[in-house]
Amino acid sequence: MPELPPAGDTRCPRCGGAFHCGANDPGPCACTTLKLDAATLAGLAAQYRGCLCLRCLGELAGAPERGRALGHAGSSHTTSRSIA
Repeated sequence: MPELPPAGDTRCPRCGGAFHCGANDPGPCACTTLKLDAATLAGLAAQYRGCLCLRCLGELAGAPERGRALGHAGSSHTTSRSIA
C-alpha cells in the first residue's frame, strides 16, 4: 500500500509549493478528479515520494509528452491515494 502523507499541509516534491493533501480526509481527495495514465503514475512513483500538489498533477494530466512532463517545466488519473 502506498505511503500516505501526514495529515495537514505538506510540500509538493515536484514544485516545492505548499498544499493540503486530502488523502486522509473523510471525503475524497481533489486529486481523484484527475486522470493520469499508468505509465505516468509509475514514473511519478519512481521519481517522487508522497503526493504531488493538484496544480502539478493537473499539468501532468494535460501534458502531451509524458516523458518531458515528469520534470518540472517552470516556477503538475483517477487516483485514490498517494503516488508513492
